[in-house]
Amino acid sequence: MSEIQTTCRSCGEADLATVLSLGRTPLANALLTADQLDQPEPTYPLELVFCPHCTLVQITETVPPEELFCEYLYFSSFSETTVQHAGELATRLIDSRQLNDASLVIEIASNDGYLLQHYQKAGIPVLGIEPAFNIARVARDERGIPTLCEFFVEELAERLKNQGHRADIIHANNVLAHVADLNGFVRGLQLLLKEDGVAVIEAPYVKDMIAGCEFDTIYHEHLCYFSLTAVNYLFRRNGLEIREVERLTIHGGSLRIIAGKIKEPHVENDGQKLAVQQLLHEEAEWGVDRVAFYQGFGAKVERLRDDLVALLRQVRTEGKRIAVYGASAKGSTLLNYFGIGSETLDFVVDRSTAKQGYFTPGTHLPIYAPEKLLEAMPEYVLLLTWNFADEILQQQAEFRRRGGRFILPVPEVRVA
Repeated sequence: MSEIQTTCRSCGEADLATVLSLGRTPLANALLTADQLDQPEPTYPLELVFCPHCTLVQITETVPPEELFCEYLYFSSFSETTVQHAGELATRLIDSRQLNDASLVIEIASNDGYLLQHYQKAGIPVLGIEPAFNIARVARDERGIPTLCEFFVEELAERLKNQGHRADIIHANNVLAHVADLNGFVRGLQLLLKEDGVAVIEAPYVKDMIAGCEFDTIYHEHLCYFSLTAVNYLFRRNGLEIREVERLTIHGGSLRIIAGKIKEPHVENDGQKLAVQQLLHEEAEWGVDRVAFYQGFGAKVERLRDDLVALLRQVRTEGKRIAVYGASAKGSTLLNYFGIGSETLDFVVDRSTAKQGYFTPGTHLPIYAPEKLLEAMPEYVLLLTWNFADEILQQQAEFRRRGGRFILPVPEVRVA
């Protein structure tokens, strides 16, 4: 049973301001079997709001995590970009943190071991924490990554600490946004870190989401959309300080934050490097704490919808076929909110074998392997996993050589 959040998930204040309403949508990763197509499909409100007190942007609906994550169909290792990104980060941290066989690296939401495998190959002890039983099984059985099949909560951190598991590094990539109890999650990080350990967090950056019209990153798994200012308030409230920050291009624009335990809580900027202070200052300048910055977002999304629907209608009027690349969560948001379905699109392809054979939520499009593109040769493909455009366009070089073209819908509609 879902719940409506009436107070800020971080600071608890109540006067939240509406930024964008996407209506009622199905759960973005709730792929359907053929037998489920004629059954009622649950939908949930999807409303984006802003907290003027701590600057956190968030959705109001909380779907129980057990409903979203206990069996999951997103395997990180199907993306070469993601695996390469993880390997480069691990190599860098092994060197800078001088890790060895006496160290411990923990990843929260460790998926199929795509990140921890790089540490393990270097002889560094690892522990994954992954709530999806099907994915945790792959990490353990196929990659040999020790993995707890649990949700990371403060009580689990306390239990692991009492068992002697203290981490030199805790990774949490693209999971902080999924957490309903933000304060408990961060307290768990603080408990589980060694005194000189660091938490390495990656999360989509709200500035890039707004600037790039990346509304399709809004779905029920993503409860929060972070600025550095919002994370800073959250972390300091729970005993962590941000020491380093980087802006990344991955996933349409993300932040990588490195945080450690506060050494002297009464010294507000103790341990914060210049890059952190500079980005906090930049955010104050562009209006991170003012609702006006966010309120034009809805109008930008409407313009994008008009442009994309017009192009797709023109293509269909010309008698040409359109397929889709990417049975992704962001794609589900886009198709359902824009009202684009089987009247316009023929089928979906996705590289993940875990998704092939299913149907997309809400729109009920069949999902095939990417080879289907060369078999059917539709004239156009709507690329919903636009955040991996370079990788996918390269993989589909033969399809493009034969005349197939890709439509990229975000941040603006273009044909490649």
